Amino acid sequence: MPNIVDTLKEAIYKGENISQICDLIIMGAVESGSSDIHIEPLTNIVRLRYRLDGMLEEILEYQTFLHQQVVARFKIMSNLKIDEARIPQDGRLSTVIDNKSLDLRVSTLPTVHGEKIVMRIVDKSKKIPDIFGLGIEWHNKTLLEKAIALPNGIILTSGPTGSGKSTTLYSCLSKLNSPDVNIMTLEDPVEMQIDGLNQSQVFPDIGYTFAYGLRTALRQDPDIIMVGEIRDHETINIAIEAALTGHLVVSTIHTNSAAETITRILNMGIPPFLLPASVNAIIAQRLIRRLCPHCKKPVLMQNLEPKMKANVEKAIKRTAKDELISRIPTAILQAPTFYEPVGCGECKNIGYKWRVGIYEILEITNNVKKMIIDGASATMINETAIFDGMISLEQDGIIKALNGTTSLAEVYAAAKENA
Repeated sequence: MPNIVDTLKEAIYKGENISQICDLIIMGAVESGSSDIHIEPLTNIVRLRYRLDGMLEEILEYQTFLHQQVVARFKIMSNLKIDEARIPQDGRLSTVIDNKSLDLRVSTLPTVHGEKIVMRIVDKSKKIPDIFGLGIEWHNKTLLEKAIALPNGIILTSGPTGSGKSTTLYSCLSKLNSPDVNIMTLEDPVEMQIDGLNQSQVFPDIGYTFAYGLRTALRQDPDIIMVGEIRDHETINIAIEAALTGHLVVSTIHTNSAAETITRILNMGIPPFLLPASVNAIIAQRLIRRLCPHCKKPVLMQNLEPKMKANVEKAIKRTAKDELISRIPTAILQAPTFYEPVGCGECKNIGYKWRVGIYEILEITNNVKKMIIDGASATMINETAIFDGMISLEQDGIIKALNGTTSLAEVYAAAKENA
């Protein structure tokens, strides 16, 4: 039986109606488990790509004469202006495919060859994973559960776009969600609707910013507040005020590591003494691909490339012994074995299937607090945090690689700053 992509190719070849072609583009992405759809006009052709497990994969190409009709159809579906092609536009559409309720965030961008369309797929029927299901395990899990159990303070999660920061926050809020607490969120946009939460979308164009929304939220008698992103001095300043007056605040911030988040906040003009008093924990995270369990092959540590072997040995040596023993079978520790991708029918010959997070969670210990107040660099704060027991992104990734969850290539592609 042909899959949906094959049906899409046939529909384009036969010149089927545009509505059917656009529906098949979405259905093909959903069937493959993709997170994003890219429709890109090039010089003489239009390229369709899906993002699967973080990697863009070319699906097909079609003639440029179809593109304007495809763009118009998606604009109609997402309530965008059909006759405006000079400026970017953002919209959203909702649909149901295979009993899955889906939201698609639609973005258009004018290019020299025509309008490019990117659609982010959000499966509203998909259950939010719990903390352990995200890949936050053992020591990290204990730290995070301790941080969210506190009645007040700030929890920040950092990382690049698409690293799963919002999902981590949603997982925390789901764990805290109960009839006796008032949870409010300020988002741009609201990515996933959760019963029991008061979720609000900000609109900066009309003055409804994160900072303004946060001030307003504090008048709504909240216990817990989620702010979509910390971007400026005003927002972080109000978040700290909220934390110091008995509220738990969770948010995201764009930095590369947990320690760099501290210097970023200080650079926003926050006095050093306020940060340790208000921040409970800082999470840095990345998403990496899981190895296909059907075809992965083992490789002994002594057979690794010299540079890779040196990096791994250094990271293992610095990892807390108790953490290694608790997360890795003794037999593997005695003769460290990693795994590499091969490719088979189950993973479409890619070698990987689905993704998992790697995390570092920085706790504000007394030593870290002293470093912050003394104005230490991010590097020194990071070294101090590791000395106090923090598992770095690199170390968490290596532990997952030793367990056969992922490959070392994936770990070091994501944790480049540590390589």
